Amino acid sequence: MTTMKATPIKEEPTRRWGFTDEELASRPTVYRDDLLADQVFIVSGGGSGLGRAMTFLLSRLGARVMICGRREEKLEDCREAVARLIPGSEVATTAMTIRDPEQVDALVERTWHEFGRLDGIVNNGGGQFPQAAIDFSVKGWNAVIDTNLNGTWYMMQSAARRWRDEQRPGSIVNIVALVHRGMPQVAHTCAARAGVVYLSKTVAVEWAPLDIRVNCVAPGSVETEGFNVYPPAAAEAFRYSNPLHRLGDAYDIAEAVVYLLAPSGKFVTGEVLTVDGGGQQWGDVWPAGIPDYFRIPER
Repeated sequence: MTTMKATPIKEEPTRRWGFTDEELASRPTVYRDDLLADQVFIVSGGGSGLGRAMTFLLSRLGARVMICGRREEKLEDCREAVARLIPGSEVATTAMTIRDPEQVDALVERTWHEFGRLDGIVNNGGGQFPQAAIDFSVKGWNAVIDTNLNGTWYMMQSAARRWRDEQRPGSIVNIVALVHRGMPQVAHTCAARAGVVYLSKTVAVEWAPLDIRVNCVAPGSVETEGFNVYPPAAAEAFRYSNPLHRLGDAYDIAEAVVYLLAPSGKFVTGEVLTVDGGGQQWGDVWPAGIPDYFRIPER
């Protein structure tokens, strides 16, 4: 019987991952400042990582943003940073869990009440942990599926029902992953994200008569502060998962999301926009390190 033991990874000097708030507020963007003026968007997981970058960019483009997540302090920190660095911006926060459909309905209602409209939602909230699938506990499996699949669905359905009842168009962007070749060491999130991809393709057709567009963005190896959960050398090695041999950044994903939300995406629905530096054509990602069995001997 072969033992699936990962070879120890040489530790590299610690580096800072992701952008500072000042960088998020000033980084060049391809979009004009008023592109989304007066529009309203919900961003789940909007207080940190990719969601924080989306919140900053949407605010820079004139949108009003409701961000939600489980940790109120993260949300408030983001709101205060945007208010400080982007004059005239409007960001509201709601501490909640997308696993609870009643809390999701309350979020949509509060957004509509506070801003008077809702133009789109970005389902960015989620999470996973690297582990061999054979070792998943029932609790660990259910936690990832409940957040990444069920929570995303509750958000999609609640927003779609409100748009239907108000007879208004809407746009949904779901943040997923590169699932078509499988995702060793994060099989739970692979299952959940694959479900979201095909759920999105399905309701993109069902909801077309309601003028609701549904799309996904699939990031590859994108540098955020979330890289800090991985061993330093493993995080550094992610750049070799694509033929460009570099990491994406949070604005690569934020700008892809804006493309789908803005008028530029008006004829796009049921699609997965992959932003991965060609990674789907190239390499493998092993979040916990490559097991010895899969290492290619040096020649």
